[in-house]
Amino acid sequence: MPKKILMTGNEAIGEGAIRAGCDFYAGYPITPQNELTAYMARRMPQERRIFIQAESELAAINMVLGASAAGKRAMTSSSSPGISLKQEGISYIAGCQLPAVIVNVMRGGPGLGNIAPSQSDYFQATRSGGHGDYHSIVLAPASVTEAYELMFLGFTLADKYRNPTIVLADGMLGQMMEPLQVTRSPGRQVTSKPWALAGCKNRKPNIIRSLYLAEGVLEKLNLILQKKYKIIQQEEQRWEGLNLSDAKIILVAYGAMARIAKSTVNKLREKGKRVGLIRPVTLWPFPTKIFKRLTINERRLTILVIEMSYGQMLEDVRLAVDGKIRVEFLGRAGGGIPTEEEIIKRVISYK
Repeated sequence: MPKKILMTGNEAIGEGAIRAGCDFYAGYPITPQNELTAYMARRMPQERRIFIQAESELAAINMVLGASAAGKRAMTSSSSPGISLKQEGISYIAGCQLPAVIVNVMRGGPGLGNIAPSQSDYFQATRSGGHGDYHSIVLAPASVTEAYELMFLGFTLADKYRNPTIVLADGMLGQMMEPLQVTRSPGRQVTSKPWALAGCKNRKPNIIRSLYLAEGVLEKLNLILQKKYKIIQQEEQRWEGLNLSDAKIILVAYGAMARIAKSTVNKLREKGKRVGLIRPVTLWPFPTKIFKRLTINERRLTILVIEMSYGQMLEDVRLAVDGKIRVEFLGRAGGGIPTEEEIIKRVISYK
């Protein structure tokens, strides 16, 4: 059995990307994801892959666009303000229907904010912060091991749907260290990409673009994208449920916040409280299916959404239950983290 090694979340994301077949990485330093860039700077050349520290976040995301268009598995990473700068490029990638993986290790905002953990980039990721009617697939790991594993899924989904995939972590997860069992050998991409700009010796030239000026042509592209997004929403919802069968109160949290919520659920269960947990793993598509199941349950339920923000995932939960379940909220921002004590106090207050 492979030995476990101690890694930070940032390092695990980097190793997961390499073993998932990442061919090309372009990034620019920013806290709290600097360890990821540093890790890729060391490991990518060891695997004879391409690492570039770009001159800016804008340069990095456009390098990723170019590498992806050439058929390579390409990724970038940054933290909140840096991801803001990449939004135009992400929109271009979506408009060109290119696969790419973008890692955001979130910090406090708005503005330059601070370097403390936060979850205030939820809207930016799930509502797609660039221009146009597009979506990025959004994955939210809750542990170092899951951060490693979701990199494989992230590249797979990006290639499958020719779409940007965002791995949304936070400063807490990026910096924490946990034992990780690395079980997969570093692989290279084997996915066929007949659309790629990889030379046209034996075929007609490919064209990749997001600029469509003729009347009706851009709308036709948008209709193609919307059809794709509907398939993703139906097929790719992922979540973890805990103690849902008899719960009267259900906590909803994602990422590192979900770990605190899970620990709180266990303590409340010891006190005889019928409390459960839903942890969305995909933030887009949001796991509406599990919430729809709750709405047809005859039990009287209360949902408590807990975030390191002032209520962003909250909107998706409310949309999912469609007013049929009471939804409450507990959140902090700017580096504030709701504690077990705060959650327990709130839960006990409910009648």
